[in-house]
Amino acid sequence: MAGGGGRSGPRSVFHVKLPSRDVMARHADERISGPRVRLPRRVVENPLRQVGKRLLMALGVLLLTVVIVYVDREGYHDNANETLDLLDCFYYATVTLSTTGYGDIVPYSDSARLANILLVTPLRVLFLIILVGTTLEVLTERTREEFRLNRWRSTLRDHTVIVGFGTKGRSAIQTLCATGLRKDQIVIVDPSTKVIETANADGFVGVIGDATRSDVLLRAEVQRARQIVIATQRDDTAVLVTLTARQLNRGAKIVAAVREEENAPLLRQSGADAVITSASAAGRLLGLSVLSPSAGTVMEDLIQQGSGLDLVERPVTKSEAGKSVRETDDLVLSVLRGHRLLGYDDPAASPLQLTDRVITIVRAAPVTPLSTPPED
Repeated sequence: MAGGGGRSGPRSVFHVKLPSRDVMARHADERISGPRVRLPRRVVENPLRQVGKRLLMALGVLLLTVVIVYVDREGYHDNANETLDLLDCFYYATVTLSTTGYGDIVPYSDSARLANILLVTPLRVLFLIILVGTTLEVLTERTREEFRLNRWRSTLRDHTVIVGFGTKGRSAIQTLCATGLRKDQIVIVDPSTKVIETANADGFVGVIGDATRSDVLLRAEVQRARQIVIATQRDDTAVLVTLTARQLNRGAKIVAAVREEENAPLLRQSGADAVITSASAAGRLLGLSVLSPSAGTVMEDLIQQGSGLDLVERPVTKSEAGKSVRETDDLVLSVLRGHRLLGYDDPAASPLQLTDRVITIVRAAPVTPLSTPPED
């Protein structure tokens, strides 16, 4: 495969090493009912409880109409036997409130007709409002949801797309939010409806579908995204998602995670700007913790954004320009100059230039974590 994003170089053939088991066991092409783009929902009453209340209200209106007719039953005429019993009153109330009006039972006295004008007619209108109101509410909710979706699409720019909402995806989101990224600037893509519902509960927009398909990524507006995080559960899926995302957006920054280190070159060739090997990274941290538990604790603190020590990339300030790396207020680890990454001890790193970016260690305030993620 050829690299995306204008990258050049010798072409190589890589074999993707698949994990022995697909932990997620998801079906990307599962049948999905309802909208595939899910916006965070406002807290509403349980639908069954709402329907129950409406049915009780309709029953109350029906019983009140029966009472009104039964009290003045002498003023009504029945073509069958001329007198009304309780069953006839229920029958008349039912056909009247439903506007059926067969005409076999009619009010003929002045009091009965006045009661129909002043009491039964308003109850009929109320009864129709209760029954039709449910349908109108559904239509109104759909119209409102469609309006919210169109407004969301029109205002979404330079956002972040997260492919996969497992442990890796949630951890990435937590780090991004700790750096100041708003939840409405994050779109999550996952093939599981339940996972997207969980994302909605956390306040994120979700897109249901297989991210290897371009139409799914287009629903997430990936063509206008600034950065894309690929945290799928399979390395081959990550490669396909990277290829598709790079084809749709040539300028976005793509960061992908793989389980096997030997698959990392293929992801870079597919268009990823940075590749994180999750299994190897965890293994190195384990080894470091065995040799030096304190060093392992410090490293874990550094990669956990929002608490203790944080790694931060920031531009060089005007007051720092022209100074040595060691003269800055923060502890500088590396200097990014153009496409070159210079270590703090590199003679070329000093003096700092105004166009440089520095990677520093700073003390951070704690951040509120997301809800407990499901295991990968």
